[in-house]
Amino acid sequence: MASWDDAQARAALRAVFDAAVAAADPRRVLPAHLPARPRGRTVVVGAGKSAAVMAAAVEDAWDGSIDGVVVTRDGHAVPTRSIAVLEASHPVPDARSEAAARRILAAVQGLGPDDLVLALISGGGSALLALPAPGLTLAHKQEVNRALLHSGATIHEMNCVRKHLSAIKGGRLAAAAHPARVVTLAISDVPGDDPAVIASGPTVPDPTSFADARALIDRYGIALPPEVAAHLDRAEDETPKPGDPRLAGAAFRMIATPQMALEAAAAKARELGLAPLILGDALEGESAVLGTVMAGIARGCRAHGTPVTPPCLLLSGGETTVTIKGPAGRGGRNTTFLLGLALALKGEPGIWAIAGDTDGIDGTEDAAGAIVTPDTLARARGSGLDPAAVLARFDSYGLFAALGDLVVTGPTLTNVNDIRAVLVA
Repeated sequence: MASWDDAQARAALRAVFDAAVAAADPRRVLPAHLPARPRGRTVVVGAGKSAAVMAAAVEDAWDGSIDGVVVTRDGHAVPTRSIAVLEASHPVPDARSEAAARRILAAVQGLGPDDLVLALISGGGSALLALPAPGLTLAHKQEVNRALLHSGATIHEMNCVRKHLSAIKGGRLAAAAHPARVVTLAISDVPGDDPAVIASGPTVPDPTSFADARALIDRYGIALPPEVAAHLDRAEDETPKPGDPRLAGAAFRMIATPQMALEAAAAKARELGLAPLILGDALEGESAVLGTVMAGIARGCRAHGTPVTPPCLLLSGGETTVTIKGPAGRGGRNTTFLLGLALALKGEPGIWAIAGDTDGIDGTEDAAGAIVTPDTLARARGSGLDPAAVLARFDSYGLFAALGDLVVTGPTLTNVNDIRAVLVA
């Protein structure tokens, strides 16, 4: 394509984003990873934004009888035949999260060595499996979870704390299933694809400790309820560690990852005449700051043809953070990233961008993300909005909603974290 106009650039960006999401569709990728049928029972358990559609995919592909229970986020259920699907709150757990965790834990107990537990794990599972450790309550976990979400802590750090306040996370679910064989099929939504971090690793050994959790609480200055502080100080009943014999036979299979989604996005870019460059699948840091960095790279492409010659597409994945200070409006990681990008580009011609969460929900909003165009700032100011002030009050969602530039997909029923694409014409 010799030149790019606004309509063509927007269509290309949306096609790239949709290709990334499709690459993580459980119905497409799960069947190839199913284990052999056991001599005994097959019990399916699971948690996460993709748990229900993963359960449906198992039912469609499994040869033999099967039963179990999974929990997913409100609005993410799909019809199943023999596997029960529960719904609960995300990102802050509710009483249904606790009830679901108890039911899932009960489903794997009393099994024998000839039985198979098929665990379906995806992003969001940590909040959806909220079973407090002995002596703690759901209210304690809710309070700590809210503080973590506003602290600027990474997903790895948040899950370290969550595991040490839980009776099911950090390998405890797999330990409860012993001596049954446990096979986990997982969709990664975390930078680095660490099995111990996805949904707080309910079926894998936990390398972190109570001491690590206490250090993180201190680092971010989080005020704890007295009961939670005392629980962490006592450091009783540590999570199962690598080498624990109860988890010796457990297997873990990654069926979809951010890198896989980025590679699908890159393939779509080539079809559209764009030279793709994947900058990484695990970029972290403050959302608006990453936007500034990405603007600098895009300008380098446009001015010097480095690190890739236009027309090109800069791709990245991972999970950034938004550290909220003071009163906040409505804005998720992706819209915050995009507004930071737009401010840094200052209306530079020939550069467009899309960023969105592959689960279809940018934080707690009803949009996956948004699109930035060369005239985003001009249109915002023409509508009476001050983009810098909007960013300062964490109200990026409102700005893109006013411009009609939100990307709305609805629940995609998968989650391989954020996909960011910057098109340089």
